Amino acid sequence: MLSVVAGVSLVYDLSAGVILLAATDRMASFFGAPVPDPILFARLNGIFLIAVGLGYLQPLRHPEAHRAYMWVFGVFLKSAGAVLFVVNHFEGGSPTSFLTFAVTDGTLAVLTLAALMRRGA
Repeated sequence: MLSVVAGVSLVYDLSAGVILLAATDRMASFFGAPVPDPILFARLNGIFLIAVGLGYLQPLRHPEAHRAYMWVFGVFLKSAGAVLFVVNHFEGGSPTSFLTFAVTDGTLAVLTLAALMRRGA
């Protein structure tokens, strides 16, 4: 199950990163948000997401050997991202469409946690 979650996370993060890097303005428009100024920060986030996504290649192939990556990027980072999207929506006025990321990140965080805990059961 850990390999499956790693594979889904790889595709999710890599896709979001490539789209954010290559089509920053179109992605912002699609979600009803202004294009960040300077756009550099959005593109840096795209590069970050690509790196995180590629990092899932190792847990995909050897999940037991790369559990730490799954804890840090699959549970901690995705949980923190989900919380930040929710908080920013209610306190920072970000578009409701951003809650889509809260749901997807939160779901992946819970699935990753469940897969990691499953080994101990």
